[in-house]
Amino acid sequence: MSNDATAPATMRTMHCGAVTTADVGRRITLCGWVAKRREHGEHLAFIDLRDHTGIMQCVVEGTVDVRSEYVLQIEGTVAPRPEGTVNPQIATGAVELQDCVVSVLNAAEPPPFAVDDRADVDEPARLRHRYVDLRRPKMQRNLRLRAAVNSAIRRSMDTQGFCEVETPLLWAPTPEGSREFAVPSRLHQGKFYALPQSPQLAKQLLMVAGFDRYYQIARCLRDEDLRADRQFEFTQLDLECAFATEQEIRASVTEAVLDAAEAATGIRPDSVQTMTWKEAIDQYGTDKPDLRFEMRLIDLSEVFAGTEVKAFAAPCVKALRVEGGATMSRSQLDNLVDRAKSLGAKGLAWFKVTSNDGALGLESPLDRFLSDAERSQFLTTTGAAAGDLIVVVADEYRLTCSVLGTLRVDLGGKPVSEGPYRYVWIIDFPLYDGVDSDGRPEAAHHAFTMPHPEDLDRLETDPLSVRAQSYDLVLNGWELGSGSIRIHRADIQNRVFAAMGIDAEEAEERFGFLLGAFKYGAPPHGGFAFGIDRLVAIFAGENNIREVIAFPKTQSGADLLTGAPLELPAKQMTELGIRTVPKPV
Repeated sequence: MSNDATAPATMRTMHCGAVTTADVGRRITLCGWVAKRREHGEHLAFIDLRDHTGIMQCVVEGTVDVRSEYVLQIEGTVAPRPEGTVNPQIATGAVELQDCVVSVLNAAEPPPFAVDDRADVDEPARLRHRYVDLRRPKMQRNLRLRAAVNSAIRRSMDTQGFCEVETPLLWAPTPEGSREFAVPSRLHQGKFYALPQSPQLAKQLLMVAGFDRYYQIARCLRDEDLRADRQFEFTQLDLECAFATEQEIRASVTEAVLDAAEAATGIRPDSVQTMTWKEAIDQYGTDKPDLRFEMRLIDLSEVFAGTEVKAFAAPCVKALRVEGGATMSRSQLDNLVDRAKSLGAKGLAWFKVTSNDGALGLESPLDRFLSDAERSQFLTTTGAAAGDLIVVVADEYRLTCSVLGTLRVDLGGKPVSEGPYRYVWIIDFPLYDGVDSDGRPEAAHHAFTMPHPEDLDRLETDPLSVRAQSYDLVLNGWELGSGSIRIHRADIQNRVFAAMGIDAEEAEERFGFLLGAFKYGAPPHGGFAFGIDRLVAIFAGENNIREVIAFPKTQSGADLLTGAPLELPAKQMTELGIRTVPKPV
């Protein structure tokens, strides 16, 4: 037992960024890192001490041997800064610490880059020295914002009566479509666990088990190519409800998302819009529409029905109106045509809208092929005004919409992180998204999504026309997450499997543990999951989720901090009963 009655009860009494003029005259103790050290003569130094809350200027008399990023404890008296030295750029700019006693808690080598937001540091250096990078004010703000969002989500879920349950990370392979990470078993050599793409099947089993409302801030893993909005590891709010309608589930998710938005931004969004998948594709060319700007797709199929213009003789003809776009140069227009072709279109027609004594006309290589009636209807239907540019694609419906949807973002979009925040629910997705090489329907989401009750009678005769009871939440053109009402009846599940070419034997082999549970009283249920990384990135004003993840991977999947992935020692490989084979050339 210690008898040191003089030992301090705490290492610091305040945080650096919390000191104000109300503390003048107080003797306080701060701890942090040296952000900057400035000499004033031989016997006076100014040390800017930094912690996660901000910076405090400390006036030190005498010599003190400290450098950038040294870890210090400084005791001193709060005093107003002398006249003319106040710094309005920082919260503590009106005060400083005087009569300082400095204790060096740890020395530091010069950091690999400046620990501030002004330095333009390449990302590999930042990730290689992530422990230094995370000291920067922006990264501190981002990760603390993420913590605030997680807390708000948990409070919202708890308030709504959801029960938090942790599901396994070592799981059986699941049929969710994405490539899984496999974990070899030492005790069962030759067999593997899979790291979960999501807790999908586990949470459905929890519904069978009587947990009416489940949620989890879940860690999920998918072995997919990385990009700005995707990492191998990601975090999502995962929830499932029994005895709940689609509308009730979406209402719960909306509440959680708006609570998170309010915690992150201080402003609660007014509402979340809803549109069907068909409306989204028809008007915006994508099921992830960015509603921050208009520029909707315009249907010209009736205008050019029976046309003699070969370029428009297609099942679907749609256009985009670009206000003021007539100023684009010929080279810019040629680039636009090339962009459309790269997206799969056969070509792109463009029309500049002109005015002659108030009468609108068209400037285009195709204008001379239009009839007077077509030209008039074209101008009326597009709502064109002088100085506008109209671009047109004619092809199959889905391709036409997809190409124009991408061009819409190219021409009018802005970074996903820029405000305002525009949320939208997309509902009534197709149950199947095309067919495989054998002509079998392929599930658009997963094989356990309940078909729309109005479409059940077409499941066998016209499966591609069947809608699913599924729904996505989109924010500023990013898909935050997806959900659906699940199949809880064996007869419907068997019909869906049969349509996909999955017979009873294969169904039992792949999903027997779930189907077996459904025999014992599975309630109607549904759920949802949305990506917390993506949501926080938008709130933080970032266009890449790596900026809101403490230790992310690079786009090639490498961890520059640890060097992972790494080879395993031969002994461990032997214990696991595995060996590597040369990569096919």
